[in-house]
Amino acid sequence: MGEKQILDADDIRRAITRIAHEIAERNAGVRDVALVGIRRRGAPLAMRIAAALEEIERVRVPVGILDITLYRDDLGIRGPAPVVHATDIPFDINGRTVVLVDDVLYTGRTIRAALDALTDFGRPARIQLAVLIDRGHRELPIRADFVGKNVPTSRDERIATRLHEVDGGADGVFIVRASETATE
Repeated sequence: MGEKQILDADDIRRAITRIAHEIAERNAGVRDVALVGIRRRGAPLAMRIAAALEEIERVRVPVGILDITLYRDDLGIRGPAPVVHATDIPFDINGRTVVLVDDVLYTGRTIRAALDALTDFGRPARIQLAVLIDRGHRELPIRADFVGKNVPTSRDERIATRLHEVDGGADGVFIVRASETATE
């Protein structure tokens, strides 16, 4: 397989620590902050960021998980029966700063769907976005507030994020030729 590793487990850990510091600094602490990870790989990243924030700030930040399947604008072309998973946001988002967390920011369409889904749960004071990788190629006017690494890619490349909580094995981020991977 023609893939090139761009982050290993230590790089991911350092990026998460940096993002956590930036979240605490931008929000003057984390008292009113909550994290919501976009299901699949955004959820474990949100949990890791929460653990880093707890270590840094000595405050436990609530973490939720958001499934955006039914909010996607490509639902009709993804197949006849989308698999919908549970959303679990066990706290009130009204008036809070909610940091959406995902692994890769690409066109912005996933984040648009997440924003639509999140507003079904209330009205946050503000919504910020944290991503492990920003690969460019935006189709919507969306940008991340916190980025682990900017990775310029061509449209015939994909970013493959592997996290042990979802994929088993070692953590890593890879650039893969589009013909060699089905999804991001």
